[in-house]
Parts: sequence; structure tokens; C-alpha cells
Amino acid sequence: MTDLDLLALRRRARRLLAPWDRPGSPGATLGLVRDGALVLQESAGEASLELGVPIGPGTSFRIASVSKQFTCAAILLLAREGRLSLEDDVRDRVPALAALGTRVSIDQMMRNASGLRDMLELMRLSGTDLSHPATPAQILAMAGRQRGLNFAPGTRFLYSNTGFMLLGRIVEQAAGAPLDAVLEQRIFAPLGMTRTRHTPLLRDVVPRLATGYLPDGAGFVRAQHGFPLGGEGGLVSCVEDLAIWDRNLATGLVGGDWLHAALTERAPFENGRLNIYARGLEVTEYRGLRTENHGGLWPGYRTCFLRAPGAGVTAIVIANHGGIDVHTLGHRLLDAALEGRPGLHPLPALPPKPSLDPLAGRWLEPETGATLEIEIAADGTPMANQHGQPFALAAGEDGRLHARRGIYPFALTVPEGDALLVETDAGSVTRYRRAGEGGAPPEGLAGTWRCEELDATWTVAPADDGLAVQVRGPVSASGPWQVLPVEGDCFRVLTPATLFQGWVDAKALRDAAGRLAGFAVTGSRVRGMRFTRAG
Repeated sequence: MTDLDLLALRRRARRLLAPWDRPGSPGATLGLVRDGALVLQESAGEASLELGVPIGPGTSFRIASVSKQFTCAAILLLAREGRLSLEDDVRDRVPALAALGTRVSIDQMMRNASGLRDMLELMRLSGTDLSHPATPAQILAMAGRQRGLNFAPGTRFLYSNTGFMLLGRIVEQAAGAPLDAVLEQRIFAPLGMTRTRHTPLLRDVVPRLATGYLPDGAGFVRAQHGFPLGGEGGLVSCVEDLAIWDRNLATGLVGGDWLHAALTERAPFENGRLNIYARGLEVTEYRGLRTENHGGLWPGYRTCFLRAPGAGVTAIVIANHGGIDVHTLGHRLLDAALEGRPGLHPLPALPPKPSLDPLAGRWLEPETGATLEIEIAADGTPMANQHGQPFALAAGEDGRLHARRGIYPFALTVPEGDALLVETDAGSVTRYRRAGEGGAPPEGLAGTWRCEELDATWTVAPADDGLAVQVRGPVSASGPWQVLPVEGDCFRVLTPATLFQGWVDAKALRDAAGRLAGFAVTGSRVRGMRFTRAG
């Protein structure tokens, strides 16, 4: 790379950061690794709005789920030493879990193919959001109460923080030492990653740690989080240290060549389709190149770690602004670094806006009551929304529209009638139809309902012009949560949260006589939670 190439790349990076390059705004830092060298690091925005401290090369951030590959690396190192087997049943290692009626292996948890329900969503459904204090024991107890799975292990992919929290505990059990000590001694210290550490609690003092912020109208508020973090997302790090880790994946200083191969080895589901999620890294293709990547999301922090090893290029983006789309920034930085590379596939263009109009509206999967909202933005970008999490759709090389969102298999074609087919994990295809207009929640929904797996009670009562839910769980209470009709027995419950205004989909369960006997609730990472009438 010539000096002029680097100058042009820096200017491209500055343009990407321009929206946050102003006083009074949190921002982001970008890093680009090329052929083993950190050739670029540019930053914009402030690490502390209160103190007016700018983000710079020495700023650290919570990298959230980018931590997962390090937890997997620790598991793999211990397995190579014979301290555990990747085929061990999780219950043999964590007896606090209830019998699930089937084996869940360590390897399935590393691949997000375990079927374990996500603990963060379980806590939210029981009335405890990320901003509320919780203890490791309370989170483990929530996971331990589960008697069912989202699906049979090894058959599907669904992101589960529960699996990685348990993996962190298994590291500690097998190594006979705390997770932070294992990661420091086995990975960080040997590599010189001196500004990376496992930091589970908000109260811990971390030098030069950026404060996380969330947009609030025209300004910002400090992001609140009270949950302890384990193997699922407890690391604090920076661009320089993640560049060092990227170099280790290429050189094998820690772990040898086999470690990178093991972290990025894809495995088939039971139907033979390959899982895009390897072990703490998603392995897929972008513009004809193999990529290995992972994102991180925590209140006020977002991270994108994006490798294109065949091109010798890695893009790293970390933000302390909860509204920045680091996934898109990382790919735009990668585009800039790959510009002019022979054989690079062009970015497919979106169809013209009028041809996308049939996508707009609310779509319903009648069997479970799952809903999908799609709207077409003014610039012609289709925006999808599931459970309150909006994401853009981008044109794919296969002619379909794909989610522009990290680690989220989702592809659809523009419908020609009232049926919308969406392909997700393991090649599964879900058939949606247009939802009806108006209606009312199922008759008889008012009352008190109990979910034993959540140890929570939902009380549904009239509120304003409709119904609302008051939630009482084992840790805290929440509400009112508004109930909105969708169609027939299908309804939606709004679930306010620190990260976004979410919702869960629900469908009435009826007895043989057709009477309302309960309802099943489905969220983004929790499926089919059953509530029955209390008393």
C-alpha cells in the first residue's frame, strides 16, 4: 500500500465518521488491519460527554458478544489438554440445569445450535430488563428453571447468550480458576493484549473506558445496565488489542494454526445444511470473499469485528453511541480497503422502489402468531422489524433480499400475492401472509396468568382503551405493557427495554371446548413460552 493509497483510505474513513465528528456527541473508532499491520485507526466523537474527552487510540470499550470467540478459544485450549470434551453434556458440567429430556453438548452451545432459550430475553419476560440489577445466581437460576428448548439440539441455529454464559462457567470448572484469570494467563498476557480484560460488573474501574450512551430525542443519556457479564460478553478491549488478536488468528502464536481452524470450522445441522455460525465466529461470504466476523451489542456499546482473511484485511469498528450501525460501517470500511481488487464481486443494487412496494405492511405466521413488519424508506431501502428490532434489507447475489444485520440468517423474495416466504437458519422457510386489519385481543384474556419456567405472573387488566400487562417475576416487576390485537387469537405485547422498544408475539391456547386456556409467547430468542391461568 502506497502513502497515497493510505491517505485516500484515511479520507474515506473520516467521511464514514463525519456524522459524529462534533462536540457533544459520542462516536466510534475504526481500525483497519492489512497484511498483519494496523495501517489505519481513525476516531470521532467523545468518550465522555460529561468531561469532553475525545475518543482516541487509547480508548477502551465494552465489546460485548465479540467476547464469545475468546470464550470458545479457552474451551478449545482446555479440550486439547484433555480437561473436557466438546461432546460433554452441559448438565454433567453445570448440575444446576434441569433435565431437558435430551443432551446439549458443549460444542452445540459454541455453535448456537443448542436450542437453549436466551437468558436475557427470559429475564426481560419476567420483568427484569438489562438496566435492573441482577446477580449471577439469579441469572443461572432463570436458565436452570427451563424445562424445554427452542428446538432439538443440532437441528437449528438461534443465538443464545445462555449457552455462552454456561461455557464461561465450564471454563472455570475445568481450569479450576476464574474466567478472567484463565483468559489473562492463556491468551491476553502471552499476546500482549494489555488493555483487554474480563470485566463483568459496572462498578469495576477500567482505565480509559468510554462511557456508553443512547440517543434520547435530540440528545443522549447514559446507558444503564445492571446485569453481570460472563462468557457471553464480559470483555473490555480496544482496536489495537483486537488487531493483535486478529494477527494471532493468522499466525497461531497462541494455540497454533489449529486454533483458528477450530474456531472457524462450520458444522452441518442434522438436515445436512451448514451452520454459518462456527465457534464464536460467523463464517460467510461477502462480495465473493470468505469472511469471519462477529458483532457486539450492549447498552451504549456496539462492535464489529470483520475479517476477510483471503484478502489479508480486517475491519474493526467500536462505538460508544448506541445508535450507530457498526455492521454497515465495518462493511463500508472493508469495501474501501478492497476497492480495485481483481475478482471482487460488485455490490448488488436494490430493485427500484415501486417493485418493493408489495413488501410493505404487517405479515403474520398464523400457526405461532409471529409477526414481521416491513416498510420502504424514502430512499428506497426496505426496512424489516421483528420483535421491535429494525434492520435494513440489502440485495443479495442470489436475487433475494437479505438482512443487513450481524449473525442473522434471513432472506426473502418480493411477494407476488399475499404470501411471503422467509428463509432463515438451516434452510427453514416460514410462510407469512398479510395480517388482517383491526380486531380485538382474544376474549377472556383479562386475568392472571402464570409461567412456571419464568417463575413469573402476568396480570392482564383494562387500561385506557385496551388491555395492559403487569409483570411480577423472581427479581423485579415491570409494566404496564400494552396489549395490541393482531388478528383473531394472535396478539402482541409491547415490552419496553433499555436497548429498544420491543414486542413479543403471542397466540391464545384453547381447550377442547374452544375456551381460552392460556397463551404461548414467542420473542426473538425465546419460543413458545406457555402461560396458564393462575389459581
